[in-house]
Formats: sequence, C-alpha cells, structure tokens
Amino acid sequence: MKKTMLISILAIFTLILTACGGGGSESGEGGSQTLKLAHSGSESHQYHIAAEKFKELVEEKTNGEITIEIHPNATLGSEADAIEQVMGGTIEMTTVSADSSFANTIPEANVFGIPYLFEDRDHVYSVLDGEIGQEILDLAGENNMKGLGYWEVGFRHLTNNQREINTPEDAQGLKIRVQPAPVWEAHMRAIGASPTPVDFNELYSALDQGVVDGQENPLPTIDSMKFYEVQNHVSLTAHTYSPAVVVMNAEVWEGLSEEQQTAIDEATAEAAEYQRQFLADREEEILQVLADNDVTVTEPDRAAFREATADVQEAVSEQVPADLVERIQAAN
Repeated sequence: MKKTMLISILAIFTLILTACGGGGSESGEGGSQTLKLAHSGSESHQYHIAAEKFKELVEEKTNGEITIEIHPNATLGSEADAIEQVMGGTIEMTTVSADSSFANTIPEANVFGIPYLFEDRDHVYSVLDGEIGQEILDLAGENNMKGLGYWEVGFRHLTNNQREINTPEDAQGLKIRVQPAPVWEAHMRAIGASPTPVDFNELYSALDQGVVDGQENPLPTIDSMKFYEVQNHVSLTAHTYSPAVVVMNAEVWEGLSEEQQTAIDEATAEAAEYQRQFLADREEEILQVLADNDVTVTEPDRAAFREATADVQEAVSEQVPADLVERIQAAN
C-alpha cells in the first residue's frame, strides 16, 4: 500500500514539473527564449556599448519574448571561437571585427583591412548601410549564419612602447600585434614591421610582457581595454576602418517569427546609430585620457603611409575581388 502511494505521489510530482517547464529548455511559455550574444571586448568596449543598446531594444520591441544574454570579455572564447560556435549553433549571436577571424570565414571581408580605402566616416557609412554592405552580410548565409548588420569598431591607429611613429620608417622592426587575417600580415610587412598574431583577449598581457611592442586599434578600443597602461606612443594613422559585423546562427533566425525577426533587424540598426553617435562624442575625452596617462599622441605623415601600403590590395587579390574595391572607392 505504501509503495503504491509513493508511486502515485512521484507520478503527480513529475506531471507538475512537466507543466511548469522543468525540462530546462531556453524556450518558455509564449515562445519566449534567450539568445546568447558573445563578444571579446570589455564592458566599456564598442561591442558592449552597442550590445547593451541592442538588448534593451530587442526586449522592448518583443515585449520580453526574447531576452538577450550578453557574454563580454571572451568568456565564451576568442573571436574565432565565437564565429565557430555561431555557425555550429552553440551560441546564438556574436559581434566581431569584420576584418579579423570573420575574414577567414568570409574572405571578401578582408577588404576592410585594405589601407586607406575609406576617406572618412561618411564614406564608411554610405558603404556599410548600402548595397555593398548588404552583399557582404549576405555571404554569411553560406556558412550557416545570418548577417544582421554592422556596429562600429572604428578607424585604427598604431601604438607602441618604443618610439614615436611619424613615418613608415619609424615602424621598422617593431613587433606589431595583428588580427588573424591575411591582409594584416601584408599590411605590417609593407611598413617594415613584424606582424605577430595575438588573440584580442590576450593582447593586454602580450603588450605588458613584451611579447609584442605595439598594436593597432581605434581610440575607443585603446581606451576601453586600457592599452594606454602598457603603451606610451599613439600615432593617429587612421590606416583602416573596422566595422563590427553582427551575426546570428541561421537556424535560430529561421525559427523566429516574422515579427521577432523585424524587431531584431530594427534593434540592430538602431543600436548602430546610437553607438556611432556615442563614440563620436567620446573622441575628445579619450584623447584627454591619453594625455592624463602621459601617452604621446602624434599626427603622422599619412600620405607616406598610404604610399608605403599601396600594394597591400594586391596581396589579398585572391580573397578580395578588384571590382569590390573599385565599387567601395566609387561610393565616396
């Protein structure tokens, strides 16, 4: 009798758990779900600024049906890891520099590493927000990803802890950390530097320990990752512009309702606009932060750098079609 009663109680308990969603699925009542968004930046990095705004907008536009769970600081792996995990469905979303590990998956994205391709931010935005930008995003579909849009990393500058860099000759022999894409190897060799790949999440320690002498990144990255603590020279070369590409696992995207897809598309674009303005407003403050930390900031001879790196485009001609470069140049 006691055994029969125990079995009955256990059966009732199991039914209650099932009714309450005790299976541990990320989907809940009403089709609600949590999407993990991983990135390699700090909580003040450009990635995170846009990701937090995106989270706010998505949750508002879907009335809480979709929750965005942000994982910063490469806690789920490097940018290369994040791309692999999104393709495989282990995580739902990531934002990474388009001309880094993403370019190893989508070779055409090496175009963003070609020196002095863009004249200014208006030129950048006309490309990213137009037909060319969409074509590059669509290539993600060949790798089980949905390209959602572009957030900002920014115009990149050289830093080092050895000397001022005013001309390409000043970079001779310096070990400069590069992103793991072919275009960056060619770029650094063109100015006589020694290209040294280092994962972004390991870059601060590599600079601190002297594994590399310098690196190149936009001012907001130098600020948010506190590279000024281990670098004492910044050269405003503005040699390339890096967009942050935002991608989602294709199967996850296809599983969303049309209304949810629209909400995510809108939130991606609105977060981009918010982030662009936020970063533009921060630039003078960042220059002051560098000055306060005894960092020497110089305005180099950009014409000399442009000339020295003119052949980098040829070095990635197999990855980047010439007509893509020409169309971007003509978009200015």
